[in-house]
Amino acid sequence: MKTIASCVQELLVARPFLEEALSRDIINYSALAKDLNQSISDLLRKPVKDGAIMMALRRYTPPTSKKNELKLKQIFKDLGDITVRSNLTDFTFYNSKTLIHNHSKVLAEIDADRQVFYAFTRGIHESNIIVSSTKKNTIESIFEHETQIATQDQLSAISINLPKGNSKIVGLYYQIFKRLAWENVTLYEVLSTTNEFTILVEDHLIDKAFSVIKGLKNQEF
Repeated sequence: MKTIASCVQELLVARPFLEEALSRDIINYSALAKDLNQSISDLLRKPVKDGAIMMALRRYTPPTSKKNELKLKQIFKDLGDITVRSNLTDFTFYNSKTLIHNHSKVLAEIDADRQVFYAFTRGIHESNIIVSSTKKNTIESIFEHETQIATQDQLSAISINLPKGNSKIVGLYYQIFKRLAWENVTLYEVLSTTNEFTILVEDHLIDKAFSVIKGLKNQEF
């Protein structure tokens, strides 16, 4: 059975920026209660008083703990090298029986060239290849008989070395994505390994994205 408190929680979880402002006690409870009133009334299918919503807002406790916030702060302080690569192209192909075989041809082709950026991601129905644009013709030649879904040029990548143990920290990627979204940085692609995280953006956004990532070390939580 839905209650005012559960409805408040549902709406705040769907609006993380609002939830954070509430947790920092920098929001007007009365104004927020009025703003949420119609949504909560619709969820409960009956009129709700602003005062009851205000009480639920004041009692709301965000899921992240102070202990986790300290861990997050330390993780970002310990971020490793930040590497920027430009002049990249992204290819998307439908998965086929020959796609992996052709992928092995690409690996053989670029193996000796350490300057080439290359990343391959296989999904359920399609696969992505991100490569230095200097190898664009190579990819097009090797995959000429594959079904190509999309191609995007003029991309840049920012790679971050993450501290050991980062996979145990709640909200790590959320904090990164939140700050990028706050600065209106659209992510074209996201790649990660255990201790490395890479975002792909269009060239015109690279300076703004780099500034956000670099500033993570000094962010407050």
